[in-house]
Amino acid sequence: MSKDRLVHTFSIVARDPKTGEYGVAVASKFLAVGSIVPWAKANVGAIATQSWANTGFGPGGLELLESGLSAEETLKKLLENDEHFRLRQIGIVDKNGGSAAYTGVECYDWAGHITGEGYACQGNLLAGPEVVDAMSIAFQYAKGDLANRLLSALVAGDEAGGDKRGRQGAALYVVKEKGSYDGNIDRYVDLRVDDHEHPVAELKRLLSLHRLYFGETAPDKLRPITGETLTELVHNLHRFGYLTQPVSEYTEYNADVKQALKDYCATENFDTRWREDEQIDTEILDFMRGK
Repeated sequence: MSKDRLVHTFSIVARDPKTGEYGVAVASKFLAVGSIVPWAKANVGAIATQSWANTGFGPGGLELLESGLSAEETLKKLLENDEHFRLRQIGIVDKNGGSAAYTGVECYDWAGHITGEGYACQGNLLAGPEVVDAMSIAFQYAKGDLANRLLSALVAGDEAGGDKRGRQGAALYVVKEKGSYDGNIDRYVDLRVDDHEHPVAELKRLLSLHRLYFGETAPDKLRPITGETLTELVHNLHRFGYLTQPVSEYTEYNADVKQALKDYCATENFDTRWREDEQIDTEILDFMRGK
């Protein structure tokens, strides 16, 4: 068994009892770490498998959780059937908010974990115990939804030293029932940074874009398409080539302006922010200004 396949990393698994979301955030000096470590299923739980990562712990552990086993029971079951358990590291959270983690005695120092209600932080070959300490504290005090809290923990771990070999990959994976773009599957947030000088910072940027493109319009972000709003919208649609007549010709939100805005939203992937009524999401106007 060659130890050159060890997945040195730091991660957090967690559950949000208010929304029913489950998620994993992970960072490492390891290419495409998001393809190995994070596993989660809506209404079931979340798992991070690392160190000498046994990827079978992902789907296998989720099956055990779905069968009714707790995080602790699932962890015990996975390890008792694994001859290389001393090399493994794993974090689990179950549907009741129970958490469990394990760090094998042959994981490279510094290696360890912290568990709390609804979350587990773990890492190996880290700068020191301060990494998981910082993650735990950040997660408990972070505001916002689960994705934001997971990312806050990852940022804290990175700033505390993270993987002592350096940086390369990071990922954020959150699931909830019917949470996907079209509501057919549970994949709500699935962002990966495979090879980057500052992967955690890049992951933060990608989450902002995810909220822009996939987020729902907040009521306080709506504005009637009249007056100055209409003027600004027409000007932008004209400069982007969606309206061809002189801007002075568009004095109301007519069928031509509406079709131009609809075409623009389709081009820029603002599917979730497009509206049939005579209002516009100001996130679209902000994006237009930035262009």
